[in-house]
Amino acid sequence: MKKNLLSVLVLALVLVNVILSAVMMFSVLSTNKKTAALVNSVASILSLELEKPGSEEAKEVPMSDLAFWNLEGKMTIPLKNEEGDDKPHYIIFDGVAFSMNTKEKGYKTYGEAVSAGNYASVIKDEITSVVSSHTVEECTNNFEEIREEILERVRELFDKEFIYGVAISGRQIQ
Repeated sequence: MKKNLLSVLVLALVLVNVILSAVMMFSVLSTNKKTAALVNSVASILSLELEKPGSEEAKEVPMSDLAFWNLEGKMTIPLKNEEGDDKPHYIIFDGVAFSMNTKEKGYKTYGEAVSAGNYASVIKDEITSVVSSHTVEECTNNFEEIREEILERVRELFDKEFIYGVAISGRQIQ
């Protein structure tokens, strides 16, 4: 008789355990759905903030649609001094090259003149004004941002998007 009573007690405890587990599962499941929705909304907000303003995906241009123009000669540009540093610093570019999208409207207007070097002094001036506003540390650590700033300033100069990219080779900081 004691064995039967123990078996019934164990069976009752198992049933109570199953029922409580089912109740807990349904209550946790609905809370889990709400938490997942909250995490998704926070993640979408954070991913929007991580993107730079105006950094829409650049469209890929095939190499066959690009024309290239190299600025002649080296460029030596004085850099902005850091606080407490009176020694003049310079950056030297061995070469600066621009790639131009031949399919853009602006290329028909300005592209041939740029390739001929007619705007070389104006473009060099834009590069110099951008780079000279930065310190040695900024040129060392954040040069990709400086390159993007050069590209934007040259695009603003022509008010066109036909300038596709800028490549700078042989960068030396003194």
